[in-house]
Amino acid sequence: MSNRSQPQREHEITTAHYWSGDAIRSRSVSDIVLTGTVDVPAPPARLLADWARETALRLCLEPGDVEELPLARARARWPDYSQCVQAVSEWTRTLGLQEVLAASDVALMACRGAKYHHDAAHYSGMAFCNLFLSEDRGLDLHFPATGHRIPLSRGTIVIFDTGQPHAVIERNSGCFHVADFPCDQDFTQIFLTWELSIENANVCHALGIAFDIDPSTSLLLDDEQVWVNGARASVCPDSGRWRRAD
Repeated sequence: MSNRSQPQREHEITTAHYWSGDAIRSRSVSDIVLTGTVDVPAPPARLLADWARETALRLCLEPGDVEELPLARARARWPDYSQCVQAVSEWTRTLGLQEVLAASDVALMACRGAKYHHDAAHYSGMAFCNLFLSEDRGLDLHFPATGHRIPLSRGTIVIFDTGQPHAVIERNSGCFHVADFPCDQDFTQIFLTWELSIENANVCHALGIAFDIDPSTSLLLDDEQVWVNGARASVCPDSGRWRRAD
């Protein structure tokens, strides 16, 4: 099952500046969120136990943290890993993305909720494809600028622009609160994430990306940035609202 979600309200003019080869290039930030559900088996108990130890003892996840887990070690204990990848690959093909996963880097991530942020400071030339592997913890993936709100459970899959502010928040909340993640409850979400090149013809078509929309500003920059209404911008970690960068 899949759903091509469209924005629900008017937005500010948002531009991502990203490295393309040896030059900074500009592009639009997509309001489109592609989401669906695929059938993936629950990870085995010993792998879940390993992830619980990693997040508690090595990562020491605090509310709002998003950190990487060792994928190579997980694959050695995860007989259904290839089945998960195949399910995502089949889903992306239904969206016209062909074999995009085969050319994309993949990582294993853990979060205990996530503060509002964008990822375009380091991944401005990418879209993310996330497959969530944990059971329903009463958390949603929220995109405040567009109104998209996606309940997270095992098999939830989402493709979105890295320049779009987002967070993982409590289902009945409208913003990120540390108090929503008490230490005596398990709010950890484990997910696989693929980096999809925004310059891939199928990816930019699926997300409706327009390129070179502010070339004069790109010429002045030496790192990846997001600009909103003509000024460099950051995201409020509690509300997800854009604000002028310091």
